[in-house]
Amino acid sequence: MAGFVGRGRELAMLERHLDWVREGRGDQRGRALLLRGRRRVGKSRLVDVFCERAGVPYVVYQATRGESPAQERAGFLAALRDSALPGRQLLAGVESVATWDAAFRLLAAVLPEDEPSIVVVDELPWLIEADPVAEGTLQTAWDRALSGKPVLLVLIGSDLAMMEQLSEYGRPFHQRAVEMVLAPLTPYEVMTMTGLPPADAFDAHLVTGGLPLICQEWREGESRTDFLRRALDDPTSPLLVSGERSLAAEFPAELQARHVLSVIGTGERTFSSIAAKSGSGEKPLAAGSLNPVLARLTSRRVVAVDTPLSTRPGDRDRRYRVADPYLRFWLAFLERGISEVERGRGARLAETVERGWTSWRGRAIEPVVREALARLLPDDRWPDTAEVGGWWPRTNNPEVDLVGTDRAAPARAVHFVGSIKWHENAAFDSHDFAALARDALAVPGATAATPLIAVSRTGTAAPGPAALYGPTDLIRAWQPA
Repeated sequence: MAGFVGRGRELAMLERHLDWVREGRGDQRGRALLLRGRRRVGKSRLVDVFCERAGVPYVVYQATRGESPAQERAGFLAALRDSALPGRQLLAGVESVATWDAAFRLLAAVLPEDEPSIVVVDELPWLIEADPVAEGTLQTAWDRALSGKPVLLVLIGSDLAMMEQLSEYGRPFHQRAVEMVLAPLTPYEVMTMTGLPPADAFDAHLVTGGLPLICQEWREGESRTDFLRRALDDPTSPLLVSGERSLAAEFPAELQARHVLSVIGTGERTFSSIAAKSGSGEKPLAAGSLNPVLARLTSRRVVAVDTPLSTRPGDRDRRYRVADPYLRFWLAFLERGISEVERGRGARLAETVERGWTSWRGRAIEPVVREALARLLPDDRWPDTAEVGGWWPRTNNPEVDLVGTDRAAPARAVHFVGSIKWHENAAFDSHDFAALARDALAVPGATAATPLIAVSRTGTAAPGPAALYGPTDLIRAWQPA
């Protein structure tokens, strides 16, 4: 099905949960599933396709942010009446109920007893946001009635932190639901979807972030420059509008959080530089104001925090970055260029992206390379390597792209130090190797005998690295077994 390249594993996983219900494997006939993932990653579409293929009665209800509890319940009942659930005729003439307890009791009444069914509640955090009592009420209904039916209850949410909290100790759904995370498409899946070679597939991943809605707009074999020119010629293209829609849903009234996120998205990484750019005029944003904003951005998984990896603690030298590759690209280039596209000047924005691409990509590829190596290791060469990160001092000079260790900082041992040179044409050469050898000695725990590795988009002209990783090597980190 279009747009579902790379989702076969997730569809199979959902089918296994439904088989669990079909076969009555547990002491309860029903199963609850908490499905979370970033906005626009395709959660709703995945579940819609699953329901359409499952061959059992189902109902899908999507909550609306800002809706009153009474209207939410009315919408929920309407979805039940319009579904294929065999007992829906029991709801004839029932337009509203006064409580969620009554709504969930009606749900239990219309669910079949002798065949499996699927119930989907999409954007559950919005329903709970409008009526916090609904969470506990749903748990009570699950314990007393719903779990006794052969039903797969799928609860979906884009608020990653809140969805994780739903199953924590002390919360109503603790140990009552299994959890599933829908990630963006991997670089390997993007390569499969776009028909690009590995090096260009990494570029496509940095632009799209692996969001299926954007990836499916990429024509097979199309170059990055051609895709951007075409996409930025359309003010309604998913590439252009997905960022604004995601942030509008994530931070509907939090202007300061949006502003700080934009500052980080344009390249500011340290607390002091973020404060300076987030302030008013020449006055930086006060720490008392910035700290809670950064805490909120990181708790929502929108911003990631990196610390230097070595044999010394690194918490005091934190660096901030936008966690999602697509949003990182959107904030760096597209946010300020939307008005240009709306005026029919998309070509100018495409030229702006092209001018800044090489510099931006050099930084943006670093966390992707680190994740790839973390997936590939340990191996026969480094059997004890469990962590891959970077290292930098307070002054940021020197910055070392790659450090492999036995554990998070403070590590016991540094296994290798490396450099990333992701140039279009220039190979990793002897000058790059000499600079790496010099900078590696600054890393706490590294010595002159520490192996040095190179990561290059176009190969190496230097004889010194202990290992060389290129795009083809790295993309195997996501290749299905």
